[in-house]
Amino acid sequence: MNYNNFEHPTSNIRPQKKLNIYFTAGTPQLEDTVEIIKLIQDSGADMIEIGMPYSDPVADGPVIQKAHELALRNGMTIEKLFSQLKSIKNDIKIPLILMGYINPVLSFGFENFCRECSESGVSGLIIPDLPPIEFEKNYQKILEKYNLNFTFLVTPETPDERISYLDTLSSGFLYAVSSSSTTGNENTVLKNEDYLNRLATLPLKNPILIGFGIKSKQDFENVTEKADGGIIGTAFVNILLQNRDWKKKAIDFIHSMKG
Repeated sequence: MNYNNFEHPTSNIRPQKKLNIYFTAGTPQLEDTVEIIKLIQDSGADMIEIGMPYSDPVADGPVIQKAHELALRNGMTIEKLFSQLKSIKNDIKIPLILMGYINPVLSFGFENFCRECSESGVSGLIIPDLPPIEFEKNYQKILEKYNLNFTFLVTPETPDERISYLDTLSSGFLYAVSSSSTTGNENTVLKNEDYLNRLATLPLKNPILIGFGIKSKQDFENVTEKADGGIIGTAFVNILLQNRDWKKKAIDFIHSMKG
């Protein structure tokens, strides 16, 4: 499934900003993954980012680390996740993106992993610890073979030249980290004007989605003024981890973002 059909501003009419919701597979319970995916889709999100649990998620803050630990205790594996995704492949009409770390993917076998993604309805991957040079040398052609998008991350410290380079390697969208921190960091500076202006003026081929630190509709609107959309992870994962009645709260949260 392609997700390059973003609208860029061509008039004074503000285009609909894309909402990408992240959660960790296998939480709060092992078999909740399918229900959460359907819930996110039915609540109006534009894409879903599914975290593959890993014992050392270096880019993630304490909330998502806790979700990874819980998922692993619950028995979540890459094999189990693919089985869950295949069971709903024909019901999901919005893009599914797998987000994770390179070690478990290599253990699974990179081409085997991509083949399974293709057979499970996955549209793309985000692997923050895969170096761009390694990607170009060893993995890009495999991803293209299985028609999978791949997204790189940029930060406020990333020079323009490197942003442009990572944009050429990325497909689907470019993930712009709102500040140089882990996910869910309370000190995240959401609206770094210089950074957001810089991204908006660079001649990039991919849409820009802003992630890290978005907790409310106001946050979402603020950071997407000059971007194509936003990614919400920690705030949504918190709902799943902290509420027994997470279904209603999760639906209400997504509705509040899209309203």
